[in-house]
Amino acid sequence: MLIQGKLLCYGDDLSEVMDIRRKVFVEEFGMSEELEFDGLDLEAMHVIVYEEGQSVKEESGEALKIPVATGRIIYDGTLCMIEKVAVLKEYRGKQYGDFTVRMLLTKAFTSGIDEVTVKTFPESEDFFRTIGFVKHKEYTEQGIRFSDMFMKQSDLIKLCAKCK
Repeated sequence: MLIQGKLLCYGDDLSEVMDIRRKVFVEEFGMSEELEFDGLDLEAMHVIVYEEGQSVKEESGEALKIPVATGRIIYDGTLCMIEKVAVLKEYRGKQYGDFTVRMLLTKAFTSGIDEVTVKTFPESEDFFRTIGFVKHKEYTEQGIRFSDMFMKQSDLIKLCAKCK
């Protein structure tokens, strides 16, 4: 099975990113649209991950690419934060979240940033810990619990959880 990750930034079509986030955060986890779509997407760099589908586009003969995961990274000059990492429910367990986060980390670290923070649900802490993140704090926003975790470039665990 072939997967493809693509970086998106200002001016790119973010509709597939927004569709995944709506399905995961709004429909599945019950977050409000206002909290999920916070107006920072135009300032962020996004990753969209595709899984190659079984069917083929008739006109081009190419395999369909199914958008399955996304995440974004924002850098304000001081803080570099990964947020909104989402994998469609039916595609979880295939390491797409790991792939998404590592693409975002690679972009940050190759841009000269030494420390990255991630905003996540407490239930996802173990996932981020396997990559190398350490918990910093836990808080509540609009009735939803979140955790902030951080990682220095030197803390990156080189192998994905499945490869260990």
